[in-house]
Amino acid sequence: MADFSELSIRGRVATSSDTDWDEARQAWNLAADQRPEAVALVESADDVSKVIRFAGENGLKVTGQGTGHGAMALGPLEGTILIKTERMRDVAIEGEKARAEAGALAEDVAGAAGTEGMCSMPGTSPNVGVVGYTLGGGLSWFGRKHGWACNRVNAIELVTADGEPRTVNAGSDPDLFWALRGGGGGYGIVTALHVELLPITEAYGGSLALPAELTRDALRVYRNWAAGAPEEVSSMVRMMNLPPIPDVPEVVRGKKFLQIAACCLGSREEGERLIAPLREIGEPLMDTFDQVPATGLTRIAMDPEPPVPALGHHSLLNEVTDETIDAFYEAAGPESDSPLLLAELRQLGGALARPDDNGGALGKLDAEFVMLGIGMLMDPAMKDPIEAQLDKLADALKPWMAEGGYFNYAERPCDVDAILPPETCHRLAQVKRSWDPDNLIQANHSVALATA
Repeated sequence: MADFSELSIRGRVATSSDTDWDEARQAWNLAADQRPEAVALVESADDVSKVIRFAGENGLKVTGQGTGHGAMALGPLEGTILIKTERMRDVAIEGEKARAEAGALAEDVAGAAGTEGMCSMPGTSPNVGVVGYTLGGGLSWFGRKHGWACNRVNAIELVTADGEPRTVNAGSDPDLFWALRGGGGGYGIVTALHVELLPITEAYGGSLALPAELTRDALRVYRNWAAGAPEEVSSMVRMMNLPPIPDVPEVVRGKKFLQIAACCLGSREEGERLIAPLREIGEPLMDTFDQVPATGLTRIAMDPEPPVPALGHHSLLNEVTDETIDAFYEAAGPESDSPLLLAELRQLGGALARPDDNGGALGKLDAEFVMLGIGMLMDPAMKDPIEAQLDKLADALKPWMAEGGYFNYAERPCDVDAILPPETCHRLAQVKRSWDPDNLIQANHSVALATA
């Protein structure tokens, strides 16, 4: 057994003998029961190097974690040191670029960029880690216009399996740089990202909460509206079933309803015009659409911010027909007695579907929508019913399912070959074999070396 007292870093190494062990090993997703050999709360790339070298010398593996939003997909951590980067949160802005350390949150980057009149690629959560979100793809409110966040990365600082700190880019290490951007991780422990920003200071965004009885018809109206929306518009629709807890706005607390959230790049007038057809669906319970500072876009979907216990499942959809809507509604709608918190359809297309000549392993997604189901595991007894409902939802949509998936929505353990095309997985396996032949570095979704 490794003697962790010999591992001296600027940060801290926590083990099961520590009184705060449960806190140290906990992920943001409280449903994840992480049981690593130790947790390294690192504060620098040098700390990461020391941990990786220690792991190699003691027959252990390592895995990196910024927040743990996607921790349910990580799997067992026996024989693994969990490297938490949450103490590394520095963000620096230089012109139209940002350097963000591995523990930085989306709101950290947004705030720093906003002071310079710039914006990152905002998603739906302010407290998701910038590394996990970005390198997992980064499905942004600007995505249909500006593509995947992972393809706006121009350099990556990391420590590879040999314990060496490196900065890689398209010129220095093209294959590794390609793999890191959307390839599922496991090629190194990232310590900082260098990303391109956008000169955007505000957009028109928000959400409508519509009464549950309007859901079936509203889904069709939304589908038709989304099909004609320009690429400046990114949107989602969710069938919601919120618990009666204080953090939820009173008007929707403990209620089932339909949420339509969207972001429109441009002026208030343009946004009002584009959203107008949605407001004609019916009298909303809540309407938060307004011109929003770019720093506030991560909150327009009202995703939970405190840590929560969540189970999820997803799939890509080639199309959403009337029959798709009926199946979606019947599997998780307000009349289904579904225990899920939400069942979501998020629009893809636009730049998200076009190949990026300078892109990484995730260059595009050939699908119209991504479906996501989430259940809140507030009671351990609900695990099986929630998982069964997630399976039911996915099975109901199988006739319209596209191949592959999207990393940041892949809440269940699976290999990379379940998400990315075979030719991409083959190249990823070659990169993994070149940089980490002993498979020392673990990831939420691993590439199978047998495909190389």
